[in-house]
Amino acid sequence: MLIVISLLCCALLAASAPEVQLGKTKLVGRDLTGLQQEFFGGIPFAEPPVGTLRLERPVLKTNIDADEFDAQNFGLACLQEGLETDEISEDCSTINIFRPTGVSSEDLLPVMFWTYGGGFSAGASSSYNGSNIVAQSVTRGTPIIYVNYNYRLGPLGFPQGQEAGDRGQVNLGVRDVLTALEWVQGNIGLFGGDKTKVTIFGESAGSMLTNMMLLNASISNFARAAISESGSASSPVYYNASTRESVWQNFVAGTPGCESVADTQNTFPCLQAANTSAIYQGMVEAYALAIESPTFYPVLDGPSGLFPDLPSRMWAKGEFATIPFISGTNLDEGTVGLSTNTSFTDEVIKDYIQKTYSAFPPYISDDILDRLIELYPDNPSLGSPYGTGNDTFGLPVGYKRVASMTGDLTFDAQRRTWTQTAAQAGVKAYGYQFTQNASSVAAYLGVPHASELDFIYGLLNSSTEPASSILLGEMMVDYWVSFATSLDPNDGLGTSRPNWPQYTPENEVLLQLHGDNTTVILDDYREEAISFYRDNADAFHR
Repeated sequence: MLIVISLLCCALLAASAPEVQLGKTKLVGRDLTGLQQEFFGGIPFAEPPVGTLRLERPVLKTNIDADEFDAQNFGLACLQEGLETDEISEDCSTINIFRPTGVSSEDLLPVMFWTYGGGFSAGASSSYNGSNIVAQSVTRGTPIIYVNYNYRLGPLGFPQGQEAGDRGQVNLGVRDVLTALEWVQGNIGLFGGDKTKVTIFGESAGSMLTNMMLLNASISNFARAAISESGSASSPVYYNASTRESVWQNFVAGTPGCESVADTQNTFPCLQAANTSAIYQGMVEAYALAIESPTFYPVLDGPSGLFPDLPSRMWAKGEFATIPFISGTNLDEGTVGLSTNTSFTDEVIKDYIQKTYSAFPPYISDDILDRLIELYPDNPSLGSPYGTGNDTFGLPVGYKRVASMTGDLTFDAQRRTWTQTAAQAGVKAYGYQFTQNASSVAAYLGVPHASELDFIYGLLNSSTEPASSILLGEMMVDYWVSFATSLDPNDGLGTSRPNWPQYTPENEVLLQLHGDNTTVILDDYREEAISFYRDNADAFHR
């Protein structure tokens, strides 16, 4: 759901709105007077990816063809289902900036660069109001500038099929991330940001994209640190572009006017000539016929591409950047999106895992599926949500079992493998496990995927949540900002909080983030099962 930032719409403009000169263009922003912050939004960072630039790599926008540009609001979200037509546009390559009032180009503040999640098919920068993070950064005496942006989604951001692979026009949404970072390098100094002190961070697909940036050592030219909330580079299921040929053909066949070229390997010209409503209709059709979700993923793209090999293999070969990072997961990552009306017997579980994590050949072997069944016994007390004993919440058999299995496979195993690999290479790393329940979350979900976001973005309801939860949110922002400004979450400023030890081969520990018990724990939960995923990463296309 797109969150309308009401404070942006309702804040009174100061006598003189903030301005920044970007080349020949004067950007006119918005003064958030009640927050002592300034906002600049909807600034194009790439040429509009429409017409002949649709399904093409992003083109950095170096200037705006106007003397003055209205930057008082967010731009529209990229094309996706679930939003009203007046909330979305293909012309969505825009970037937004929150900064403390009074900051000038001489200040050179650290920058926190956010990437939203949404399964590569949904999400919008306007859903993430960075003012809470900026406000707390000022209060603690280490002010930062917060940046977020839009990247292309679905078939427009992640084209599939042989033709896209042959043209080299895959992983376009990933390239949007790089182009937004390139824009920051060239322009953030005008807003008072230090381009040498950029921390990239994100959640879910945004976390995966953040971690993907680290697969290329050159990311150190764009960022000096990273924070990944629930997602690693190896979380998606990777294939060559040609593997999902049927997915692409469904999209083209569903696009009015392009039906006849769906199976011709020459679909791009027709798609580039189509209007946006036709493209949207094709996207809806592709999702309706999908046999896996997410439907449009990053793909392996060859020796000169972004993903020449599976991330797990690249990690094993030491092919990654060595910048400091924080990486963590929530306690019950696998509960969100899992069917609550399916009886997960052994055979149903095997079929579910096969279709979810290997919908196309090569398929997962029977031996691996049998071993998974052994590693996750049919015992509700061992399942997710964890720590809930034999309570099954009135749900069908196997729900907690599969929630544990899928949470480990997509999130926890990938986080642990990455953190261990990087730490062994001497990278400065910190790990966490978020375990705080929220009263607004149904009990059968536990501490689900994305539940930490309300804590980071200051969205908790103080009238319904305990004071310990509110304090935890403040502590988490302090850890995040401390890391972004000093490369250490323990700068001693802000809230009083436990020391967060570095994750090393000799000390593989996580910080458990819980309002009543934030403490250090060993990173050894479900060791046998998670090691099995690591050892069979190829079979799961990781």
